[in-house]
Amino acid sequence: MGTERFDVLREQVRGQVIEEEDPEYDAARRVFNAMVDRRPAAVLRVSQVADVMAAVRFARDQGLDVALRGGGHSAPGYGTVDGGLVLDFSARRGVRVDPATRTARAEAGATWADFNHATHAFGLASTGGIIGTTGVAGLTLGGGIGYLARKCGLACDNLISADVVLADGSFVTASERENPDLFWALRGGGGNFGAVTSFEFRLHPVDTIYGGVVFFPAAEGRQVGEFYREWLPGQPEEFGAFYAYHQGPPVPFLPEEWHGKPVSLIAGMWTGDVSEGEKRWQPVFDAATSVGSLIATMPYPALNVAFDALNPPGMQGYWKSDFAKELSDDLLRVAAEFGNSVPSVQTANHFYPIDGAVQRVAADATAFPYRNVNFSPVIAGQWDDPAANESNIQWVRSYWAALHEYTEPGGYINFQDADDQSRIQANYSANYARLAQIKAKYDPDNFFRINQNITPAA
Repeated sequence: MGTERFDVLREQVRGQVIEEEDPEYDAARRVFNAMVDRRPAAVLRVSQVADVMAAVRFARDQGLDVALRGGGHSAPGYGTVDGGLVLDFSARRGVRVDPATRTARAEAGATWADFNHATHAFGLASTGGIIGTTGVAGLTLGGGIGYLARKCGLACDNLISADVVLADGSFVTASERENPDLFWALRGGGGNFGAVTSFEFRLHPVDTIYGGVVFFPAAEGRQVGEFYREWLPGQPEEFGAFYAYHQGPPVPFLPEEWHGKPVSLIAGMWTGDVSEGEKRWQPVFDAATSVGSLIATMPYPALNVAFDALNPPGMQGYWKSDFAKELSDDLLRVAAEFGNSVPSVQTANHFYPIDGAVQRVAADATAFPYRNVNFSPVIAGQWDDPAANESNIQWVRSYWAALHEYTEPGGYINFQDADDQSRIQANYSANYARLAQIKAKYDPDNFFRINQNITPAA
C-alpha cells in the first residue's frame, strides 16, 4: 500500500515505509506520551544505516520535517511530527560487547534494558537511566543521569564514539580523533547535529549490587531530605541513590494502607562489596519511619527495570527539570509541600545526585555544562485520564515555579517539555555559543529541529 509520493523512498530503503492508509499506521505513529497525537506523512522503520542516509536525502528533497525516534520516551513527543517523516529505530536494538576492551556498541533503537542485559553477561555496565525502556540514544545525547553517575560519570561521559548521518545524508564517525567538535556537541547537545545510528561506550565492572527502595510517609519527607543531603555526599561513590516523592505503588513490599498515599523514598544501590550492603543501607532505614522496603542483593539490570511497571506507554505526560547546587532548606520545604499532594501513582518527583565522577569532568569538556551542581530535581507528571490533563499540568507547573526560585537557570533537557524551548540557552550556559557554531557547521539549515533546538549561529 502507500502513495506514489513515497515510492522513491521505498525503492531506496530496506525498511518498511508506513503511510496513513496502512493498517500499521496508528501503532507506528504512537509514542509513549499519549498526550502527543501527531500524524506524520510516513514512518520509516529503519533497517540499516543506508536507510537513514537515503531517508535524510529524500526528506530534504521533499521539504519534509524529520523526527528521530529511539526509545520514544520524549515527553514533548519529539519522536514524531505532523506531516513529516519519522525515522523509527525501534527495530535496531543490537548491542555488541567486547569484554577484552570493556566496550560496547549499541544501535540507535536499543533501550537501557537491552544494553544492561548484554553487558551484564560479562559483569560490566555503564551509566544508564532509571527506567529500562528508556532509549540509549535520547538519554545519552541529553547527558544521561543514572544510578552509576557518581561512580562512572554521565552516560555521555562514557561515550567513546558515535556513527552519525548528517543533514546532507553523508555518514561520519565522531570521536576524540575524528570530528572532535561534533563529538563534543553530541555529549549533551541532544539530537541537533545528526541522526546517530550507533554509540560506543566505555564499560565498568558492575555485576551484583545491594539495593532497592525504602519508603517513608510523605509527612516525614522533609526529614528524609535533610538526612539524604548530609548522608549521601559522605558515602563512597559506589553508593548511587536518589531522594523522591511518589504515591505509594501497589507492590507487595509496601503495606496496602500506603497504596495510593503520598510517600517519600530513597532508591538506589551499593556497588561495592555486597557483604557491606546491609551496613551501608542501615542509616537510610533510621532516617525516619520506614513504612515499607525492598533492599536486597540483585543483578544490576534488575534495579534498572524496577520502576518500569509504573511507566507503561500510553499515559498522559508533562515534565519539568532543574539543576540545584544544594538541597537547601527552602528547596526541601517546597518539595515537602508538593510531595504531600502528588496527583497520581505514576507521577515521579526525583532528586538525582550528580556529584562525584560527574564533577571531575570540566564544564567545557562536553556540551553538558552543569558540572558545578550536586542535584537535578525532575518532575515527571504522568497519569491515565485525559480529563485530568489540566489539573495535572497545573500541579507540575506550580511545583516547578515554586522550586525554581531556589535552583539554577538551566535544567536537564531529558526531562523538559515543549514549552521549555525558551530555556535552551540557560540549559547550556557558557557552552551555548559553541554549540550554535557547531550546529551551523554540521546543520546550517536546521534540518534536525524536532528537538530541544539549538539555532545555528549566523
